[in-house]
Amino acid sequence: MTGRPRRLAGTPHSAGCRILVPLALALALLTSACAGGGSSASDAAPVSAGERAAAAEEQLAKNTLVPLEGEPSTPELPVTVDSSDGRKVTVRDASRILPLNGGVAEIVFTLGLGDLVVGRDITATFAEAKRLPQVTKVHDVSAESVLSLRPTVVLADTDTGPKEAIEQIRDAGVPVVVLDPATELADVTTRTTRIAEALGVPDAGRALNERMDGELAAARAAVPKGSRPKVAFLYMRGSAAVYLIGGKGSGADSLIEAAGAVDAGKDVGLDKAFTPITSEALVRAQPDVILMMTKGLESVGGIDGLVQIPGVGQTPAGMNRRVVDMEDGVLLGYGPRTPLVIDILVDRIHQT
Repeated sequence: MTGRPRRLAGTPHSAGCRILVPLALALALLTSACAGGGSSASDAAPVSAGERAAAAEEQLAKNTLVPLEGEPSTPELPVTVDSSDGRKVTVRDASRILPLNGGVAEIVFTLGLGDLVVGRDITATFAEAKRLPQVTKVHDVSAESVLSLRPTVVLADTDTGPKEAIEQIRDAGVPVVVLDPATELADVTTRTTRIAEALGVPDAGRALNERMDGELAAARAAVPKGSRPKVAFLYMRGSAAVYLIGGKGSGADSLIEAAGAVDAGKDVGLDKAFTPITSEALVRAQPDVILMMTKGLESVGGIDGLVQIPGVGQTPAGMNRRVVDMEDGVLLGYGPRTPLVIDILVDRIHQT
């Protein structure tokens, strides 16, 4: 199931006024200077974690992006940028952009360059991308399919492959800019800056980063004072018998901590991104809440199937059926919609 994240039934542009205030997610921290007139933007902002989460869920349910305010920037090219595979890459034309990663595509669209995107990866699941031909599947890039779209610039990350396909694209004369994966909140602004620079719209990148910084600050401000619940991120694919618990570097740990909670895997010393689940590890972690991707939860039979997995039912989260799930492409997307993820986690994790 995609779209609206949910808690399962039974579970407890440049600076200043160019920052966009989308829908009911108007940021409580913006001042009246950006609101104009006699009232401030915060007057219409959700003031509680529950209100912010409801507004975030409404926005995510639409599965659409909120582009920067104003007219889209015109790329100023050529530019030469650093690629994460150690190369210098010169981009001369951004008229046909091909992002080979869903999170990267979200940034490109939010920068206002969606009309220039010619194809998508399977992980680009937001509505604006659905009109585009799907030509890649992250680790299954077909050079022939990519080149058939005649891209003028390709954006990938270090996980994109196989490497032979990337080299074949480059050998055909197409600039390929490789980015580092985003696995924590700090990576969002870094990645946005690099993408905006590679596409010749650095001012738009700064504006988007400023907007996201404000949204994240507002989300964090809604974290309730007091106790910090333990949250275990479980990555499961029941049909493939994959049962993993997240630890340091899982990608979810940064989100959990930003939401004012403790990553249960890191707390018990799991220093790898993912570790096979054992009953002992789960009982030792003692999570108050379990966080999962929606498809992963569905793959084990929902909450009823989850608590039957050895160890899960013996945790406080399992006994109290405290499970939060979120659509796969959004939870670890680390892009413009990440502030919405934090809004939802703050509310769901801290509910009693």
